[in-house]
Amino acid sequence: MITSDEIINSLSEGIAVVDNDERVIWCNPALRELSEPGLDPIGSKFYRLFGAPEILERDDCPLEAARQSRVPEEGVLRVEANKYLSMNATPIAENGDVNRFIVLLRDVTREIQQEQKLKAIYEAGEKLSDLSDNEIHEMDPQERIDLLKYNIIRDLKELLGVRNVEIRLIDSGTDRLVPLLSEGMTPIAETRDLRVAETGQGVTGHVAATGKSYLCRDTSRDSLYLQGAADAKSSYTIPLVDQDQVIGTLNVESDRLDAFSVSDRQFLDVYAHNLAQALHVLNLLEAVSLMGYHDSIRKVQRSIALHLDEIVSDATFVLDRYVGHDDDIIRRLRQMIVRARDIRQTIKEIEEFESTAMRMKSPRQAPPLANMRILFVDADESTRRAAHHLLGQWGATVETARDAAEAIALARGSTYHLAICDIFLPDRNGYEIFIGLRAIHPTLPIVLMTGFAYDPHHSIPNVKSHEKVAPVVLYKPFRAERILETVQKALSPPGSQPPGENSDNQTT
Repeated sequence: MITSDEIINSLSEGIAVVDNDERVIWCNPALRELSEPGLDPIGSKFYRLFGAPEILERDDCPLEAARQSRVPEEGVLRVEANKYLSMNATPIAENGDVNRFIVLLRDVTREIQQEQKLKAIYEAGEKLSDLSDNEIHEMDPQERIDLLKYNIIRDLKELLGVRNVEIRLIDSGTDRLVPLLSEGMTPIAETRDLRVAETGQGVTGHVAATGKSYLCRDTSRDSLYLQGAADAKSSYTIPLVDQDQVIGTLNVESDRLDAFSVSDRQFLDVYAHNLAQALHVLNLLEAVSLMGYHDSIRKVQRSIALHLDEIVSDATFVLDRYVGHDDDIIRRLRQMIVRARDIRQTIKEIEEFESTAMRMKSPRQAPPLANMRILFVDADESTRRAAHHLLGQWGATVETARDAAEAIALARGSTYHLAICDIFLPDRNGYEIFIGLRAIHPTLPIVLMTGFAYDPHHSIPNVKSHEKVAPVVLYKPFRAERILETVQKALSPPGSQPPGENSDNQTT
């Protein structure tokens, strides 16, 4: 039968009994292994066993805090540049006084490093396409590309230790894979002519053709691989995908066999996604510099509107469920939401800047929905895209959600002048989303939307019964003038007649 000592001695977690003077009076073998080599823990000051550790995530000492609070206290010790131990100190009281502690230590280096990488990936993804208003106006397309290259090389070196990287973009007219960035590759590899093809064009051509990532564990045994870096022994190549279309490839190589772990590949996949979005934004901004501002900026808005909405809604959804946990993650999520909205506002300001001179020569009225913030909820992507276009042309700022959960999370974190909600969402019907939004903002005007009067859950009658007044309803497919009339009706005080209202307005 296994004894208690055998169980304790077999644990990978370090256990120590520490006296009131913070000296170790007993420990298990695991704690000896976690201590600095050559030191005998018994009789030693606890913290000296780990050199001069830095206590993270709190300003006080867990042992002293446990003495004062008389409850277990936790902390994280950084004992080396890249080694972290989680610490739990439980106070033991005798005759009313705390005179001993049971301390548990666990090596959490891998978890901390993964968390640090995750935070860094968030930051890197934000910065890749984070151009200020001045940068957009003052930098030409090549300067923006050069800035992107610099950021990519820095990120891959600092975050993942990658020294050999190549990025190629697809020339849609010729299917050539045109080099954008090359670091650590041989001159032959840098100038190699590659095209989109599953075979005969190396791993890069294969990935561009299939749209699937490719892991080469051993370059000497992989027939697809064409030499990139001189000493490469393994590689990982990822498609750059924007709006379900492969626009290029990201290839990283290592001088070690099978160098890219599952977590490495996951982080690279996330980074590649951010990179594709950044390239998309830069390409559109380059188009702006070649075309008339007014039409071009609207194309940018339509193209990235749903991408920005997804960033805002996903981050808000996570934030809504993460409150009370890691304050740093919460702060970064909030920054992500602010930055996504800043991008939308910056693009909107560029359009306004272009037409300033025209307005000065020929003054005109402000758009009918200027300064209005509208939440639009529909599961169909094309409908959300149409809402951005139609409501945006009237001056509104639109944020969209794919389902009720996203909409409610957005409503909790933001203020809107109006919500337009489809009554047939994947997770709730129209009445349920109406009640959910009103529970957050009791006076929020809400327009219910349905296709061809289809209302299987009787949402519209239920809302009418609940509100004692007929709800404003918008029927799909909608026309530009109809959606404007409906929005103005919903925003108008009860009993008033909004501009353009007529007898055939579609309400129930």
